[in-house]
Amino acid sequence: MGEIEGTYRSLQTPAGTRLGAQYNTGISTLEPGQSLSSAMGAGGKGHSRGLQIRVQGLDDAQEFYDLESKADGQTLHNEVFRRINLIESDYFGLEFQNLQMNWVWLEPTKLIVKQVRRPMNTLFRLSVKFFPPDPGQLQEEFTRYLFSLQIKRDLIEGRLNCTENTAALLASHLVQSEIGDFDDIADREFLKINKLLPHQERVQEKIMEIHRRHIGQTPAETDFQVLEIARKLEMYGVRFHPAADREGTKINLAVAHMGLQVFQGHTKINTFNWSKIRKLSFKRKRFLIKLHPEVHGPHQDTLEFLMGSRDQCKIFWKNCVEHHSFFRLLDQPQPKTKAVFFSRGSSFRYSGRTQKQLVDYVRDNSATDSPQPSPFNTQGPLCLSPSFQMSTLSLPGQAPSPLQSPILNEVGTARLEEDEEGRRKRYPTDKAYFIAKEILTTERTYLKDLEVITVWFRSAVIKENAMPEGLMTLLFSNIDPIYEFHRGFLKEIDQRLALWEGRSNAHVKGDYQRIGDVMLHNMCALKEFTGYLQKHDEVLTELEKSTKRVKKLETVYKEFELQKVCYLPLNTFLLKPIQRLMHYKLILERLCKHYAPQHRDYDDCKEALKEVAEIAAQLQSSLIRLENFQKLTELQRDLIGIENLTAPGREFIREGCLYKLTKKGLQQRMFFLFSDMLLYTSKGVTATNQFKVHGQLPLHGMIVEESENEWSVPHCFTIYSAQRTIVVAASSKVEMNKWIEDLNMAIDMSKKCQEKSDLLLDPSLCDRSNRSSDEVSLEQESEDDMNSSRCSLDKQSHHRANTTMHVCWHRNTSVSMSDHSLAVENQLSGYLLRKFKNSNGWQKLWVVFTNFCLFFYKTHQDDFPLASLPLLGYTVSTPGESDSIHKEYVFKLQFKSHVYFFRAESEYTFERYGQLVSFESRPVYLSQSHKSLSPALPFHFLSTNCPMKIETKNNFF
Repeated sequence: MGEIEGTYRSLQTPAGTRLGAQYNTGISTLEPGQSLSSAMGAGGKGHSRGLQIRVQGLDDAQEFYDLESKADGQTLHNEVFRRINLIESDYFGLEFQNLQMNWVWLEPTKLIVKQVRRPMNTLFRLSVKFFPPDPGQLQEEFTRYLFSLQIKRDLIEGRLNCTENTAALLASHLVQSEIGDFDDIADREFLKINKLLPHQERVQEKIMEIHRRHIGQTPAETDFQVLEIARKLEMYGVRFHPAADREGTKINLAVAHMGLQVFQGHTKINTFNWSKIRKLSFKRKRFLIKLHPEVHGPHQDTLEFLMGSRDQCKIFWKNCVEHHSFFRLLDQPQPKTKAVFFSRGSSFRYSGRTQKQLVDYVRDNSATDSPQPSPFNTQGPLCLSPSFQMSTLSLPGQAPSPLQSPILNEVGTARLEEDEEGRRKRYPTDKAYFIAKEILTTERTYLKDLEVITVWFRSAVIKENAMPEGLMTLLFSNIDPIYEFHRGFLKEIDQRLALWEGRSNAHVKGDYQRIGDVMLHNMCALKEFTGYLQKHDEVLTELEKSTKRVKKLETVYKEFELQKVCYLPLNTFLLKPIQRLMHYKLILERLCKHYAPQHRDYDDCKEALKEVAEIAAQLQSSLIRLENFQKLTELQRDLIGIENLTAPGREFIREGCLYKLTKKGLQQRMFFLFSDMLLYTSKGVTATNQFKVHGQLPLHGMIVEESENEWSVPHCFTIYSAQRTIVVAASSKVEMNKWIEDLNMAIDMSKKCQEKSDLLLDPSLCDRSNRSSDEVSLEQESEDDMNSSRCSLDKQSHHRANTTMHVCWHRNTSVSMSDHSLAVENQLSGYLLRKFKNSNGWQKLWVVFTNFCLFFYKTHQDDFPLASLPLLGYTVSTPGESDSIHKEYVFKLQFKSHVYFFRAESEYTFERYGQLVSFESRPVYLSQSHKSLSPALPFHFLSTNCPMKIETKNNFF
């Protein structure tokens, strides 16, 4: 049979015309004058000795293929892909209905007659098998066309569940793709003949109304818009596999590019990323997911689901193996050595190209005339047992396995620079767009932060039955409605940005290139949740009381804070809803400042700002009180030797590192200043990373004086208190001035307080000698003191080393409460390109900037960060000539010898990072005598068993 080479959109056709056809037609491969029957008979083998297979394309046209009777699945795949000239073929597969009427994939490595009972009477259909998260990864226009046809099929069959508005929007693009620009009669005739939605009659007028706005869009543009909208839907690419959990609750399992998903109805209730999964297996009707210990703790790390039959279990397991191999591996899995005597488990393996190989192939062969089928090894199948191991390929001392290193295996890394350049040319350049995009990206992070409470912490306390019922009701009845509201809000912003990104003509700009209407509607709706937000004070207080009262809850709380998903102190996440109001206010202020008063979006943005400012003003005092309480409870857990730190009326002012003069000389100590007292501590040499309190000085009657000349120590000052006098040195003049200013302010505050701070002091921590107030304390801490400190530390649970106090300790700096408040108001999320060391390559990472720290993820869908970079002490600048980086929007972060380069997507984002990082980093310049006492703190991995290794060839950092 002849082929039509490059026929798809190769001719100059009017907008909307598909291969010269007005309506739904297939892509014909018949030569002129050739009939279907003659084509089937020409050159083929006798039907009596072979197979005649019927295949339905994504355009619903059916064609016949003559194959040998012993043809395998790959042969049919090759014939189908070759006939339609499909290059990016590995995204697709052929499916058929088995005896149970379930759609299953035709396996390439098996004979067709071994898989299908009566292949000549079976309809095979071409379908998309692997849905990439970003349609921009599809490099061929024809591939995007086929994907849009798959979206069309999913809409018709009711698989792509979405709102009526979204369905109408998708349908309007499909109409534009098929018949071109809007015409009332043509639209009605087309929608009468062609069914695009299950309940099309209800939204037909809306479809036509939206179709009016697509004037001038080409088929290629409409395909891209369809995929951009569809990919953001929760049901994009989802194929349900019915199952039940251990309690018998009916659920649906699905597999996607990022991992396994669990649905209840059409609502996604859980996602297990590939990085969380250690092993997948099935046993009879039971499907088993074994997780890494840090995900759900050391106990009950295997999840079990019951499916309808062993066959259904195996089908889903195979889908998981294929998705994992396609999206996560760099190369095809290599065959194992075939067993000589015994074989155990399934011999199934993925036999096609991985996405990385496919991207490389298309890039390297963009001028090739005909596609090459996926290579696969017929010498011997890879024997992957049903207990498919995801961790056995990365042994101690070896380079990390592609199965475990999502950061190192970013698909298409070699093309990142070209992809980013393409995005810059394709997307809007208006500053308002990037401000609106900041709302979207930070909202994604905010929703993930809420899920730490609503999903992860809830799961932990329910599993252990650790939380009193009253507290459960109080906590989740307050935060669940807020979470559900923001889920809907995120979808609205996401959809608006998708519309904004793809349009360029003036008519569309007037409708979609704005964000004020969406913000105004949602800021007004947010007023209804003020009552919930006002209860956060009660929630935080009751949670703290219960953790002290209920031992099991205290244990669960501490263990949960060690999980990677809890990347900040747990009670920090409870403050996020009120802090988010401050973010909205700041972003809307930025928009109003950017817009001219006559701009069409200005009035809505101004009104939205007024609404959110009103709510924020109501909650401002509550936020200040909650942030102080949160900081005190955090310190209570991190400090050993101090009780009742959360005493009423006490306010946190500053924490940081100073050098205390002792008989041994200057010794590094961590100081904590409160409204009524000053604590100083030392860090124990244990795995707990907690600090031992050595002294507690009341502010009442305290005097602070500079004393550099007296002690000949740079940046030195003396603190005189009722119990003792101590001499301390700061790392710089700036740091010394901050401490002296805050100490004097706190002393003045304490004078005005009616209650004297010494009523709250622990007498055991005060100096019991009769030393006069002007006698300098040069005490020498004995070995017994240090040993007892270590002993008490060892009894405590392990503790996170990424809190502010630990960063201050390593970076030899300090942070005030006002710094904390500003930090939470200035947060940022989005993709950055990070430059590899000693290489010209760049890697795309999702970055969250909060709490003086950059947190790094592979994508915004990941549940926990893979690494973090505390920024205190770092300087921010642009690259110099010696750095040899000649790219736009690159900023340089440096602390001593640690240097990192990041590239933003736009001038706006570049400026935002410059503003925020310069505030958070605040460079510290150490005097020569102190340099050896302040080691650098480079990138901090959030787990000791993190699979990434710094010294690997494709190292992350």
